[in-house]
Amino acid sequence: MDPDPSSYFQDYNLLIGAAGILILLICSAYMSGTEVAIFSLTPNDLDKINEENPKKGKLLSALLDKPKKLLATIVITNNIFNLAVIILFFRLSSNLFANVISPFLRFGLEILLVTFCMLLFGEVMPKLYASRNSIRFSQRIAYPLYLLNILLSPISVPMREVTLALNKRFGNKKTNFSVDQLSQALELTDYGDATQEEQKILQGIVSFGNTDVKQVMCPRIDIFALEIEETFQEIFPKIIDKGFSRIPVYSDNIDQIEGVLFVKDLIPHIDKDEFNWQEIIRPAFFVPENKMLDDLLKEFQVMKNHLAIVVDEYGGTSGLISLEDILEEIVGDISDEFDDEDIIYSKIDDNNYLFDGKISLKDFYRITDANEEEFDDAKGEAETLGGFILEISGNFPKKGQKISFNGNIFTIESVDKRRIKQIKVTLI
Repeated sequence: MDPDPSSYFQDYNLLIGAAGILILLICSAYMSGTEVAIFSLTPNDLDKINEENPKKGKLLSALLDKPKKLLATIVITNNIFNLAVIILFFRLSSNLFANVISPFLRFGLEILLVTFCMLLFGEVMPKLYASRNSIRFSQRIAYPLYLLNILLSPISVPMREVTLALNKRFGNKKTNFSVDQLSQALELTDYGDATQEEQKILQGIVSFGNTDVKQVMCPRIDIFALEIEETFQEIFPKIIDKGFSRIPVYSDNIDQIEGVLFVKDLIPHIDKDEFNWQEIIRPAFFVPENKMLDDLLKEFQVMKNHLAIVVDEYGGTSGLISLEDILEEIVGDISDEFDDEDIIYSKIDDNNYLFDGKISLKDFYRITDANEEEFDDAKGEAETLGGFILEISGNFPKKGQKISFNGNIFTIESVDKRRIKQIKVTLI
């Protein structure tokens, strides 16, 4: 018996319909990837495209000059393709799920299948590819996208105007995130190929605006300064020995800062036996302890300054802070030819460390993976590990004394006058 000719026609329609869905999904994928690729281009990326292909670079720059119109074009085109996929799929699904008796079950299966295909092949995969190959993808789509942007102008331009009008009418809603929320977001982020140093920089940027000067400054006791009554012959060996480029100058005591000596100002007079160096002292820049680092960084940029004297609430000198100290909060330690090679800590084994007493608590948490919240209630105003030991002990500990906190053992290895120099930490 010969096959029914209508079955051939039905199979042919099913094949054509499936091919149509595949083509529409590819078009939808291209538009989804385009949105990610185009809007993730940086100025450096555009410069690179201009060098490789000036025509495409010019087209992409022209498109990005009107981002709202471009976005409207991409969204309209993508929705057209997605809507066509849905309509065509439901026209063919009657044959695909012909054996399913329940209309509710059939409808559920249709929704599940079309949603899965559109999300996976039309959204997730193309956006993932485009985000990792934004330059190549943008160059590939430049001409078609420019043509679409012109053809759909009768629709995209009104949409852009409506969007601008709504923004003016209701205003742009600003979302404020706390530092804790941003930190949690970073912890949940998949860094992919990011290095450990890049992750530290991201964490530094997040905490930067919530850090004040007191947490970062060089404390009063560690300040190297010159007495204004000293002669040129007396200060010269000290300057060479320390290697600092900017040095505070005081009279009587460190609380009476008269200004800052820029060592480069001494270069024209370096061959002189005697020189009235006090004449070239520059005015000092004073900041309070509670000033935030981001604010101070802006002031440094405006004033073209690199050093500030930190004062307490009584006007006394609390410490000093440099531009390098601020930048180190973001990028980590910056070493130059004058940096001391003092070891801030050494790892004895997995559970034992030897720390310098002046190491900041933030660095201590980072090195030992300690839970910061456990220390917050007990640290008081302490910013260093030595200060923390003083807080929890209630007195000045002696060499060899062991102090327990949350099961961890802090052993005082070295003290100097009224200062804790070295601490052995045993983590339990």
